[in-house]
Amino acid sequence: MSQQPPKTPLHRRELHEGWTLSAVSGPVPEGMTIRQVPATVPGCVHTDLMAAELIPDPFLDDNEALLQWIGRCDWEYRTTFEWEPGGHDRHDLLFHGLDTVAEVRLNDELVGATANMHRTYRFDVGEKLLPGENELRVRFSSPVRHADAQSLELGYRPQVNHHPFNAIRKMACSFGWDWGIDTASSGIWRPLHLESWSTARIARARPVVEVDGEPGHGGAAAPTGRVTVDIDLEHASSADVRVEAVLTGHGTRVEGTASVAAGETSTALTLEATDVRLWWPHSHGDQPLYDLEARLTTSDGREHDRWSARIGFRTVRLDVAPDEHGTSFTFVVNGSPVWIRGANWIPDDAFPQRITRQRYAERIGQAEAANMNLLRVWGGGLYEADDFYDLCDERGILVWQDFAFSCAAYSEDEPLRGEIEAEARDNVSRLMKHPALALWNGSNENIWGMREWGFLERLDGKSWGLDYYERLLPDIVAELDPGREYTPSSPWSGETPIDMDRDANHPDHGSMHSWELWNRQDWPHYRDTVPRFMAEFGWQGPPTWSTLTRAIADDPLTPESPGMQVHQKALQGNDKLTDGLLPHVPLPENMDDWHWAMSWNQATAIRVALEHLRSWTPRCMGAVVWQLNDCWPVTSWAAVDGDGRRKPLFYAMRHAFADRLLTIQPRAGSETGLAAVVVNDDDRTWSGALVLRRLDFDGTVLETAEVPVRVAARETCTIDLPESVASPRDPSRETVAAHLDDTSATWYFTEPRNSALTEADLDVSVSAVEDGVHVHVTAVNLVRDLTVLADRVHPEAVVDRMLVDLMPGESTTFHVRMPSEADPGLLTDRNVLRTLNDLVGQEEEPAR
Repeated sequence: MSQQPPKTPLHRRELHEGWTLSAVSGPVPEGMTIRQVPATVPGCVHTDLMAAELIPDPFLDDNEALLQWIGRCDWEYRTTFEWEPGGHDRHDLLFHGLDTVAEVRLNDELVGATANMHRTYRFDVGEKLLPGENELRVRFSSPVRHADAQSLELGYRPQVNHHPFNAIRKMACSFGWDWGIDTASSGIWRPLHLESWSTARIARARPVVEVDGEPGHGGAAAPTGRVTVDIDLEHASSADVRVEAVLTGHGTRVEGTASVAAGETSTALTLEATDVRLWWPHSHGDQPLYDLEARLTTSDGREHDRWSARIGFRTVRLDVAPDEHGTSFTFVVNGSPVWIRGANWIPDDAFPQRITRQRYAERIGQAEAANMNLLRVWGGGLYEADDFYDLCDERGILVWQDFAFSCAAYSEDEPLRGEIEAEARDNVSRLMKHPALALWNGSNENIWGMREWGFLERLDGKSWGLDYYERLLPDIVAELDPGREYTPSSPWSGETPIDMDRDANHPDHGSMHSWELWNRQDWPHYRDTVPRFMAEFGWQGPPTWSTLTRAIADDPLTPESPGMQVHQKALQGNDKLTDGLLPHVPLPENMDDWHWAMSWNQATAIRVALEHLRSWTPRCMGAVVWQLNDCWPVTSWAAVDGDGRRKPLFYAMRHAFADRLLTIQPRAGSETGLAAVVVNDDDRTWSGALVLRRLDFDGTVLETAEVPVRVAARETCTIDLPESVASPRDPSRETVAAHLDDTSATWYFTEPRNSALTEADLDVSVSAVEDGVHVHVTAVNLVRDLTVLADRVHPEAVVDRMLVDLMPGESTTFHVRMPSEADPGLLTDRNVLRTLNDLVGQEEEPAR
């Protein structure tokens, strides 16, 4: 006979209050005592010690070096809480994230041990709870010493860091990266709950979504959608239970029920809805979401647990078919090929528990504002919080999710293997409900890098992770997230099983990473290669001025001053900045101009790359820039710096990722060597008169031509430039300008430093508007890349555009959002209103 149901459903209680932090062992600096310091949960050691004013901010100056002792210490978090029996059968401690190697004790009894930052942990503590006060302690072992010890235990495996991050299941960039700070912290980094429940609970629910066929934009107007909810149960008694599921939204309501006999641990319900609205990526359509809810009840109707999710109906597949160019790599959503305009995502803070939903919303909003439709969550970081994926669902930002492996060989032996399997099952089950999730990727550079970096020889026959990427991870995806696409690594040449003798980074096959550019070659060489899909490439630049000067107090501040060196993590990074600048403009001799020059060069490099890649649609079907964001204030490849401010690169990406792009490109097959390319990544046909002009720098029109164009939706058209337009008499002082509707493009025949650019002559006025000011600029002479560096006026000031070219007599207006206390008069300052002309004329003309 079934037991009587409990009187109350599952109860979840936060245990976030009353925590203290103590140093247990390790190299705590002499004279510092860390005992019972007030602590925050979720949190970590670094942020707790900062809040107690025991340590300085590691993001500032060279405080990183001063605080390396923290990662070599053991730490203990402690709290007490009141508890009284409430009639439930079970009581579980649920840790959503422990960083990383920990022992959990309740009332001095060991509850469990953990060794994985990327997992959730549930411990049955019913027999350990006491009426009245209970003491909960979590002791963390030093992550640095644990990684070192595990490296010895598992055997040396090569990696790219000064810590063996590949021997511990912790965020790899916790130990530093070529853009990241070394802050190997510890802590209860995600929420903690005490769950009390009876009879049964929903242990896991996975909605598998299907749509009949691939309707596409021109297909069925009202497709049928199905969702099969696979539910795993955990029982506390032998009662029969029932699962009720309901799907609602956009005029739909579908219900289903399944009975589960005592002792059965799983069930599945399929709900079918007609006339569903399809979910589309940003700029391809809307993002309708449906509410899905499951209730666990007993025969008397009492509820014991509830689960809910928002789902979307869409199909996503990855086309990797061989063709005349090699092996394609094309995302196909609802039957329609999607040109991927994306960026790589790293953890938005070196202390990820500080990343709030609002911060995710700001960053994902910036991706959307930059005309992106995909973020790749990089494998050296995290499986992000649910808020990240929720917001991507809402905004139509596809997610490419790496498993947490990057730039290293990984042992396939226990205990690491068991941790990796548990981690993968945990996160695939958690994230598979999201319609934005388009791809699971096994690793970052771990197959290509084995050969490229000489890792195979150093392994001397030891395992390195291939079995994870070829068998374990794809099997888990197939089991828990059927239908979702999987690739073994990035870059990946499209072949399975992996052929280690084949170039995994060949431009003609699959996805490609391009790091010869920046590391060894100059950015015009982006045009030398036409990859099928560019999954990683980038160019460095400093953070915005206000971020830079907040983080670094050097006096004088120079490119090589001590704080600047600390905040430049790339190997020979400053040398590469210089080498990449000099072919284009002279190296400035003051810090203000250096900062502008390197910011300009970063933006220009990526704009050149993106316009080139898009001009080769559909042979190339995507570009994922390294990287959108930063985790602290640093010179890096990011478009948005560590304080969340938009760098000039952001605006270059927004231009190059626009739905409609007009660009002038060198073309070897063109009779004149130049072509105008009209890229129409829009649902509407683009037609009009393409006006082509060759002009002198003084504005004189030397030649003109007009070509009628009609470019269908999601198509590209290439028009050879006429000889009269493409052939300059004086390359140093002539340009080609193209116009189609409200889009434009320019082509310069020489590098800026070899051109006849002169000091910018501008007429500027500033007028107030409701939320800031307008900066009106008229060019007296040719002005290139006119930019308002608004953050130099006020850290919160944001401009709408950057990098604008003006011919003599042309005007433009910048909209600057800024607080009322900011001085708008500063917007005309030489170091705020910048042009490329400022950099080119330095050798011959005085600064303005």
